[in-house]
Formats: sequence, C-alpha cells, structure tokens
Amino acid sequence: MSATRVRTLVTVNRVANAVIAVAAALVIANVAWALDIQDITVEWTEAGKKLAADRVAQWQAKDDMVLVPAGEFIMGSDKKTDRLAYRGETPQRHVYLDTFEIGKYEVTALEYLKFVLATDRSPQLDWRYDGGNFQEPMAHHPIMHVSWYDADAYCTWAGKRLPTEAEWEKAARGVDGRLFPWGKEYAGPTRANFGRTGLSGPVRDRPERLLLYPPIISVDKYENAVSPYGLYQTIGNVAEWVADWYDQDYYKTAPDRNPKGPETGTQKAFRGGGWMDSTTTMRVAMRNGTDPNTKINWMGFRCARSVEASNVNRQSSTEREHGEGVARLPE
Repeated sequence: MSATRVRTLVTVNRVANAVIAVAAALVIANVAWALDIQDITVEWTEAGKKLAADRVAQWQAKDDMVLVPAGEFIMGSDKKTDRLAYRGETPQRHVYLDTFEIGKYEVTALEYLKFVLATDRSPQLDWRYDGGNFQEPMAHHPIMHVSWYDADAYCTWAGKRLPTEAEWEKAARGVDGRLFPWGKEYAGPTRANFGRTGLSGPVRDRPERLLLYPPIISVDKYENAVSPYGLYQTIGNVAEWVADWYDQDYYKTAPDRNPKGPETGTQKAFRGGGWMDSTTTMRVAMRNGTDPNTKINWMGFRCARSVEASNVNRQSSTEREHGEGVARLPE
C-alpha cells in the first residue's frame, strides 16, 4: 500500500505532525525511544473506516482466556533470594485469591480495533502509516498508545475488567515464588522481547516511525516462556496496565486475601516491562506506576474476568466428565 493511499485512511492534526517531525529528529540522533502521545488526536476517513471494518470481519482474534484456580501464591520479592528486588516489591508474603480468568495474550491491535469501531472512537495514531497495524501479521501485535482509561473502557466493553496486581502476578508466576514465568533462570532474547533500541520491522526504512511503531512482536511468540498457567509474554514486548492505584509501600499494609490496591492515588500500576526495558525489570514481581492518562509505545494491557464459585463447580464437573482440566502448576 502506498504512502499516498494510507494517508487517506486517517487524518492527523497539525500538532501530531509537528510532534512526529521532532520525534524523527530525536530518533536519528539516537536520543529518545518513547513518546507520550496523549495530546495527539486522529480521525477516521470513510475509506479508512471501511478498510478497518473489512479486516475485522476477515481476521481471527486471539482473545483466549485461561482459568486461574483459587488458592494462595507467593507474592512480592525477598532480597535474600532476588538480588534485584527493591522496596516496592517487599515484603514477600502469601496471598489468597479467588478463582478468576485472565487473557492468555495481551490485547491485540485487531481486538482493540473492533472496540474502536463499535464505540465510534478515534483510531490509534500508529494506524496512520503503511505497515501499521492494518497488515495482518501486525494485527496480532499488542495494542499500545492506550491510557489506563482506554484499557479499562475496552475491558468493560468486552465484558471483562483489568486484573488486579495480585491477579496479574499469580497468573504470571504461579504459586511457588519463581522470579520469571519459566523459573529462576534470567531472561534472555530467546525468552522475551526486551532491550530493543535499534531499528527493525516496520520502522527499518523510516526511522521516525520508531516512536509510533516500535519493535514489538506478535502476542503468541515465545512458547518456551509461558507462565505456569499458559500466559504469553507477561514480561517484555509491552508493559501492562492493571486495575490498582500504585503505592510503593502498599505491600506493608495490604490484606493477604484478594488485595485490590489502595483506594485512591495519583498513579496507576503497571507490570511486566516492555520492549525497551532492561533485565532488571524483566521479573514478574517488578511493579511500577505512572499517570493513568499516559499513552506510550511500550504500554498495553490484558483483561481478566471474575468467576463465580457456582460456575467453577459446574466447569469442574464438566471437565471430569470429559477428562479435561485447566492448566496445572508443575509439581
């Protein structure tokens, strides 16, 4: 698809074009790799909206959910066993959670596109470019440039919700306190998409794109790095918004049963680290927070859903009858 053709799909205001120009200069100078675009708006053209609707109808979404059974798990970090642990991750403790479901994958651009069309929202800024999320392989990249409010609205629209910090961490690490989804061995390029600052993928030929379309990959990659419950890419690719307000010292007073974070705050928590992060942030206990209005190219999300006890009992009965079961932790 030509650049001329793509520019008919969405229109970008003058502020956006100015920011893109500045971003290009920064990239060429190797100065900056992340850009908060919360003040930039784009609008659909009729041609762009029709193309988007056609592709939503044709392409298969990756919206599987996995069941995480009720029970305790080890949450947080212990400096005796994790030399990279920091204040916000301590003290380590046992936490009980009710049964819940959570996305097997990060929410993709294709899934978010369905939401945008259904709710008459503006398209994402990175959808402006040829080679953007409208190519089929990139439709399964994680959505990015979404605020916490965008993520919350999507999950609500989908009949789900954002996971709590505790739910996210249990789903990512299992019950045994491991440092990474796969165990205790440190992350490397064969297990997670991180530490990326070079030009690759859809930005190779136009470096100014890096700030809008960074080197992210499909949400179903790294089968050797799934969590004990089968979640993909809980670390790397994009960091993930969660439901809680963020407080660095919350663990010191948090309840040990279904914690949901502080009642108020100024920052929302996010987990998992992104494509540009270092090894120190590629741990499942790592936690951080930022302004919930932030829209940036290394932040996405996945959704969760509460499960009533009666539904769990019915599902368990059906699984026994058919010899099936949910993902189990290794002994």
